[in-house]
Amino acid sequence: MIFRYPIDDGASARFVALAAALALAMAILPIAARAALPDEVQVYVDDLNDPGQLGLQEHINTTPVGNADPEYPGESVARHGTRFTSEFAYGLTPDLEAGAYLPVVMESAGDVRLAGLKLRLKWVPRKPAADGAGIFAGLNGELSQVGYRFDDNRRTFELRPILGWRDAQWLLAVNPVFEFSLQGPDKGQAPGFSPQFKVARTVATGIAAGIEYYADLGPISNVDPYSEQIHTLYLAVDVNRNPWNLNFGIGRGLTTSTDRWTIKAIINIPLGS
Repeated sequence: MIFRYPIDDGASARFVALAAALALAMAILPIAARAALPDEVQVYVDDLNDPGQLGLQEHINTTPVGNADPEYPGESVARHGTRFTSEFAYGLTPDLEAGAYLPVVMESAGDVRLAGLKLRLKWVPRKPAADGAGIFAGLNGELSQVGYRFDDNRRTFELRPILGWRDAQWLLAVNPVFEFSLQGPDKGQAPGFSPQFKVARTVATGIAAGIEYYADLGPISNVDPYSEQIHTLYLAVDVNRNPWNLNFGIGRGLTTSTDRWTIKAIINIPLGS
């Protein structure tokens, strides 16, 4: 079965132009990174703030059981730490949203540190009609500047395609994420690849349950051995009580290089009317 959902010619042209520009950038920028700060554990879907609407999401995750050995000297490991990230988002157009993150880390010893700053643009020109079924597609770009304790590639750029399908009962989404280094030891290498996906089914009014999967395979030109890759499977629930929404999940690491247990929550906090 083939689903066809029309897009106006202007949106189609913009999508093709942006995709071409991003492909060109990936071709001429031989740079890579692997995200070290687990401040945001989320598969992106087609949700956007309305034009002129300001929103806030609080991302909270903690690692009660995880790896204690740093990957580089001075790294702040995730084990026994908690991350609090405030994400402010502002709707620019019906298809475009800007966002800013302020990640704060409470380390295992109790020290609290501002990790840095992240800025993003999320563009979703193709999405189903309200309360309808269909395909959604878009792109998200994120520029990060964080401290050395949290990523030895301190300045990075993340390119996140957003693909999925939804109806009244099901949500399926995939984010094949490419990670670039603009500063640090991975600068000049091929992009890192971190595929993610989410499957959720509505089980009651305003409640959906399912799984989320996050992986980090290493540089796309030279994938790491499986034991050195990051693979985490989450059992997750989404509670929609508009304007308040909650995503909660418990994740289990599947390789020796992955933190064994991670607990995460994302709380959507209404701002203004």
